[in-house]
Amino acid sequence: MKKLFSFILYLLPWFLSSLLFSSYADYFNSLDLPWFALPKGLYGIVWTILYILIAIFIYIVYSNNDKKNTKGYNTALISNYIFNQLYLFFMFFLENPFLGFVDSLAIFITSLLLYYETKELDDTASKFLLPYVIFSLYATILSLSIYFMNF
Repeated sequence: MKKLFSFILYLLPWFLSSLLFSSYADYFNSLDLPWFALPKGLYGIVWTILYILIAIFIYIVYSNNDKKNTKGYNTALISNYIFNQLYLFFMFFLENPFLGFVDSLAIFITSLLLYYETKELDDTASKFLLPYVIFSLYATILSLSIYFMNF
């Protein structure tokens, strides 16, 4: 039961911005999207899966490592989390695709840093992060394309 509680505790914060900024579908629907954009209903599913994978690798790292050894990891994780949460605010609340692109680039860069820091602590945990890194790159390219197509 304690393990499940810890996992849920690691998972829930990643949904915060989705709860705060979920009512901006009209703006997203008004944007011109590139040919490689996923169907609109698929983003929520993809991000839910990615957040579950994130919670798994966080759980593994904190279960298998002393807190003293996780300083670089913690910095990378918190930086990535903050950028991740700001994306919906910039893109949909402010309706600013340029800031959305800049933030998605920061997410990608910090996801690479987080991957490196995770791999240093736990190779198995780092594998759960690879889909997030890849999707962050995709989201960065998508955000840049949306910016150029709409402004």
